[in-house]
Amino acid sequence: MSAVIQVENLSKSYLIRHKKQAAAGDKRGPLAAIGQRIRHPFTANHSSEEVETFWALQDINFEISQGQRVGIIGSNGAGKSTLLKILSRITPPSTGKVTLHGRVSSLLEVGTGFHPELSGRENIFMNGAILGMSRGEITRKFDAIVDFSEVERFLDTPVKRYSSGMYVRLAFAVAAHLEPEILIVDEVLAVGDASFQKKCLGKMGEVSSEGRTVLFVSHNLNAIQQLCDSAIYLKQGQTVDYVTGNDELEGLISRYYAEQTSHGKSEWRAENKHHNNPWFSPVAMYAANKQGEVHQHAIRNDEEIWIHLEGDIDNVTQELSIGYVAFDEYGTAVYASKISDTQTGTWPDLKKGRNQLKCRIPPRFLNEGKYSFKLVANIVGGKNWLFKARETNVGIEINIQGGLSDSPHWIRKRLGVVAPVLEWQQAD
Repeated sequence: MSAVIQVENLSKSYLIRHKKQAAAGDKRGPLAAIGQRIRHPFTANHSSEEVETFWALQDINFEISQGQRVGIIGSNGAGKSTLLKILSRITPPSTGKVTLHGRVSSLLEVGTGFHPELSGRENIFMNGAILGMSRGEITRKFDAIVDFSEVERFLDTPVKRYSSGMYVRLAFAVAAHLEPEILIVDEVLAVGDASFQKKCLGKMGEVSSEGRTVLFVSHNLNAIQQLCDSAIYLKQGQTVDYVTGNDELEGLISRYYAEQTSHGKSEWRAENKHHNNPWFSPVAMYAANKQGEVHQHAIRNDEEIWIHLEGDIDNVTQELSIGYVAFDEYGTAVYASKISDTQTGTWPDLKKGRNQLKCRIPPRFLNEGKYSFKLVANIVGGKNWLFKARETNVGIEINIQGGLSDSPHWIRKRLGVVAPVLEWQQAD
């Protein structure tokens, strides 16, 4: 297929101004600067500023063929939105060259491309004219745009009075239905609700099946994986990788997950402290994969998680129960799991000395989110708590992101704390 987007040695820089540090002995401070502003309000005082060149993008190169669905991934500040603004001709590159073949329609942020004083109807025709379409072409698409956006009741209301959800619904409907050869969509879809996101992803898939090209930026990697067949990974303004094909895309997304920190402590180790009870002293607690490697990054919902507990048992008793309580990010207890010799089932025997225990959390169990796991231990049948979950400092945190579903119709975080993928059959 022929290339519809060619990017060669693309870079974008901005100038950032910083206030100079006052020299030693200079006691004038900020008051002097205020006085200077009052005396000379229209004169910029650059003598007190230092200028830094910041490169938002550096030496980017890639080609995108007709009909490709390309996801652009990367953390905040990686340069994703800057790249899309250059491709949308909103801002020029500092160096390098961009070649586009065909009309480009962009949905970058709420408000882009609409005039707030014009009505929804007027903005539809204005956007079509900007894309170079005739009034007849826009009229033929008009009803489909209105039906998709679900704002018919407010069509003749100035869009400045729209809610952000109404605004983005109409903006996406216009961008997708006016038959651009290249459709560019930024994270703005996150403004919409679940049903709207489902409609948008379906429409983008339909657009690409008609031979048009889609560029899609999202932090929702489930959406990237369901919609896209290629991906560009940006990091600190540079291209880390560019892959095509479903297998390569899945591998890149897994790599991206692995490089993201979990923003939590997935491992706890005792600091030579013997806890004050005659039965059990914890030594370590951590979350690991099935190979026993400690998780140092965000964990996918479809991965197996093992919660490990290590500790020394001074007095063996059948009444000793050890385990943990899982809490969600709001502090609500999700579930508890404890081991006790008084329970039936396949439970490991507790022994005097060092014990190494682990508990398996099955794949496709917990929903996306941040969870904390706190140690609990008690003597069953009595009131003797050794460690209460809400009071102990023995605990770990994990962050679960992605892997929620194989469905092409649902890519967001699901309702509830758990998110199992359950089997459905016809009831004969």
